[in-house]
Amino acid sequence: MKKNTHSFHIPVMGIGFTIDSPLKVAQYGIDSVVSLVDDILVEKMRKLYSEKLELPYKEITDKVDDFRAKRITSYLNLLHDQTEQKFNQLKNITSEKSKALRDYIHMLPEYSSVKKEFLKLTEESVDFSKLKDWANRNLTMGSIDVNIMTKVDKGNYQDKKLMSIEYNDAHAALRGFAESKLTSSLVLSAGMNPRLYAYISNFKDFFPDKNGYIKKKIILKVSDYRSAFIQGKFLAKKGLWVSEYRIESGLNCGGHAFATDGFLLGPVLKEFRENKEALKEQTQNLMFEALKDSNKIIPNTDLELKITTQGGVGTEEEHSFLMEEYQLDSVGWGSPFLLVPEATSVDDKTMQQLAKAKEADLYLSNTSPLGIPFNTLKGNTKDIQKQELIDKGRPGTSCPNKYISLNKEFKESGLCTASREYQHLKLKELDALEISNQEKESRKEKIIEKSCICVGLGTSTLILNNVSTKKTGDGVSVCPGPNMAYYDKIMSLKGITDHIYGRKNMISRLDRPNVFIKELSLYITHLQDKVDEIKSEIDKKQLRYLSKFKNNLEAGIYYYNEVFTEKKDFFALQKEVLLNALKVEQNKLSLIGLEIENLK
Repeated sequence: MKKNTHSFHIPVMGIGFTIDSPLKVAQYGIDSVVSLVDDILVEKMRKLYSEKLELPYKEITDKVDDFRAKRITSYLNLLHDQTEQKFNQLKNITSEKSKALRDYIHMLPEYSSVKKEFLKLTEESVDFSKLKDWANRNLTMGSIDVNIMTKVDKGNYQDKKLMSIEYNDAHAALRGFAESKLTSSLVLSAGMNPRLYAYISNFKDFFPDKNGYIKKKIILKVSDYRSAFIQGKFLAKKGLWVSEYRIESGLNCGGHAFATDGFLLGPVLKEFRENKEALKEQTQNLMFEALKDSNKIIPNTDLELKITTQGGVGTEEEHSFLMEEYQLDSVGWGSPFLLVPEATSVDDKTMQQLAKAKEADLYLSNTSPLGIPFNTLKGNTKDIQKQELIDKGRPGTSCPNKYISLNKEFKESGLCTASREYQHLKLKELDALEISNQEKESRKEKIIEKSCICVGLGTSTLILNNVSTKKTGDGVSVCPGPNMAYYDKIMSLKGITDHIYGRKNMISRLDRPNVFIKELSLYITHLQDKVDEIKSEIDKKQLRYLSKFKNNLEAGIYYYNEVFTEKKDFFALQKEVLLNALKVEQNKLSLIGLEIENLK
């Protein structure tokens, strides 16, 4: 099992923010994740880097058969070749060329055996040929992982005929990754898509050899144990192994927020720690049986299983606590990296907005056409442009990319709920209803608030790289998590890694809440909103659900009380503050509990 060079990874952010992160950080042993939503952006980035690096480039137009998969394969191959080249140059050390290697070593955590060995080797004098041999044996490159949102799997048409399912967006993206040179992982997020999961078994790189080696691994991004177990078993029955369960906070994260039923991150991680061996044994048995039934190679060894987490982590102490307490393999740091130009692609104006953002500027919106709550920055230019169109009496956008054209109310081929065509038809339908003006206004607001995020989340990268945005417009959507409020500086890659490993502090504010307290507070606000929603029309089933939700939060508070009281090595200086903060949240929850009881 390859031990991670670093104990953190950079998760996927938006569509464009991490699209070229591997070219910036993989040479330093840092794992990052590339979004595969937008093949148009992928093709533009391949053209951009081919020109920058003086590589041959032939455009893959939308007239080419299977263009989406081919664009993705070609771009991923470019990332593969160029990161390997950079990494090999870093290892090919000479007296003149040692800065990149020294940066690599500097960024490692102090406990890293690689760092200790390097310091020992270079203590007195440097023998460059010995050092080169050592670097080749000991240094590893960061992984170029990819993300597919399983539900963004629109069917596609040719000559007005629906094409077969393998040409669906997520299926084609999967094929693009499967046919690339990469040895890395596919992160599947946003829940289960059985047809997509079954399709993975068409590609040999996802299956193990006799030594348990898998060229292309599967990572499941989940928010709770039950969902992980169901999905893991489903894939195992296809002979596919989940190499990593990546547990993301339901609300204290960037992008789309998949709230749990009140299950907090700490208790969820505890459940994974306690059940890891059972999860591994049961899924592995199912998988080996499936491999046997389909006459595929059965490994002669146990397979590796990693548990990682991400969402709202902000200090070295929180990072170390999560790693040690829950026996994790890595912790994801997302939003702070939006302020690191050496790691992500964010235009200057957006970066300044993010650096200035406070809690009130970061909110969970209903702007996503997917109908899933979406973390948003107030005053983002995409939403400003959306409002200008509303003010002109022409709500909705032209929908140039159509990746989220999934609504079939008016058209079999699907429309995006942020498109002008959909909103025009929906508002016409609303006008014909005999309901009160107040109800009409409320419904109208819900129709026109949707924003064209499948374009907006890639625009920042185009602006940064001076690529034309003429067809799609220059409005930027950005989706940081609530943790963004506590970072106000543009940081170097060294700066952020120093912060993660406790060598420096990049947070100037002294009032940042602990990661667990922040998530709890977000969940209590979320529960209050849900209770307020049903007050006008009381629903018994909903009330039962909200009671269950409240009970799960109470169990979480009880668990955190234990953790903060008993763990002597962590949070010692903040113990009193943390226990008081828990009391404050418990009191809020008790009041909501009374509201729920009074509605029964």
